[in-house]
Amino acid sequence: MNGNWSPRTLAIVAGRPTGEGEPMNPPIVPASTLGLDYSREEGTPTWAALETAIGELEGGTATAFASGIGAVSAVLDLVPVGGVVVVPSDSYAGTRALFDHAERAGRIGLRRLAPGDTAAWQAAAGAARLLWLESPTNPSLEPMDVAAVTRAAAAAPERPLVAVDNTFATPLGAQPLAHGADIVVHSATKMIGGHSDLLLGLTVTADERLAGSLRDARARGGATPGALEAWLALRGLRTLPVRYAEASRTAALLAERLAAHPAVTRVRYPGAGAMVAFELADAAAADRMCGLLRLIRHATSLGGVESSIERRAARPGDAHVAAGLLRFSVGLEDPDDLWADLERALGSVV
Repeated sequence: MNGNWSPRTLAIVAGRPTGEGEPMNPPIVPASTLGLDYSREEGTPTWAALETAIGELEGGTATAFASGIGAVSAVLDLVPVGGVVVVPSDSYAGTRALFDHAERAGRIGLRRLAPGDTAAWQAAAGAARLLWLESPTNPSLEPMDVAAVTRAAAAAPERPLVAVDNTFATPLGAQPLAHGADIVVHSATKMIGGHSDLLLGLTVTADERLAGSLRDARARGGATPGALEAWLALRGLRTLPVRYAEASRTAALLAERLAAHPAVTRVRYPGAGAMVAFELADAAAADRMCGLLRLIRHATSLGGVESSIERRAARPGDAHVAAGLLRFSVGLEDPDDLWADLERALGSVV
């Protein structure tokens, strides 16, 4: 693939069939076996097309999984028994639940650090086998200094792996591998798929040895994506640049308006992307607002063309989150319609 092409172009062309007479789009290949091997072990052309495209955007070799948690599980499989994993205290609840379970089973040691305490993360690199980062974190949108942590990891005597969940930023907003991270993880269920119609996870690494280990973990665990899901994720990727740009414009506008509203006590917006986190006075106010919204969907997932919102502290595993915090995924609706919906609902909690 042409390395001079922009990410916007790569999202359109990477992974497409080439050559005279080839189809414009890769076909859906619903094969359980390819010759003498199960597709679980060797992959399929549909998976390969998606993996090629994501790999081009992230700068490494991609591996597709049945879900985001399937991808996280494969990364965890790389940690030796008894190894220490460091995870942000504010991070995706499903990831923390997986790590917590591994700790209770005696599989790993686990440390939880504040996302913004970069010095603590740097100090932890010396004893860790895996540093798990999110930037920004889910759900509170706290930034993390990926470059500083990866530098500390590279200098550690027993260099730990650094994995970054890049779901919120997407390959368009952040390039963790370029900052020294070993593995990037995506829940393609979210922004990459973009239409709330699939479950799929991805890992990307520039280290071919790690790529092979991740694919071995996929085969052993059976976390293989469906052919239709992989095809849908690739189709969603084709429009990611324009969706990301439009959602970013709307999210920035709404974050500014939310910050000026008297009912809102705090707004977190990383400057780009579809995700906004804002806080109301308490849980009752946030729940009341969610119940009054008509256009914005009250739903747990995110990253679709439709806007959605959720009070995360009400969900299992997120009791640490501020009671009135709302995680807002900005979609592609008209910005003025979205603001009218927000403003009307906020008027009930002032």
